[in-house]
Amino acid sequence: QVQLVESGGGLVQAGGSLRLSCAASGSIFSINAMGWYRQAPGKQRELVATISLGGVTNYADSVRGRFTIFRDNALNTVYLQMSSLKPEDTAVYYCNAYTVLTLTPPARHDYWGQGTQVTVSS
Repeated sequence: QVQLVESGGGLVQAGGSLRLSCAASGSIFSINAMGWYRQAPGKQRELVATISLGGVTNYADSVRGRFTIFRDNALNTVYLQMSSLKPEDTAVYYCNAYTVLTLTPPARHDYWGQGTQVTVSS
């Protein structure tokens, strides 16, 4: 089992910055990648950014160039640095980690944090 604890959400004005943190504990050796997702009211949860064990990153088009995902392996923590925030970034942000179960067919087990609210005022 993997436990994920997020922190760093809050209220910020448009154009401002926030940094989210996600600390992983438990069976961290089993984690293949970590990332951040978000869910706005009335919308589906969407991928924001991911980072693999090897440090390869991936971003949603809507945040590329404004958000940066990075990790501190010594602290087992993943961060999401958010800059130039927009009101449409308002959502609950969830930390995610997954373990690959099988390659063929592709299957994985996801772990989720409790979520942290980010609110961007205009």
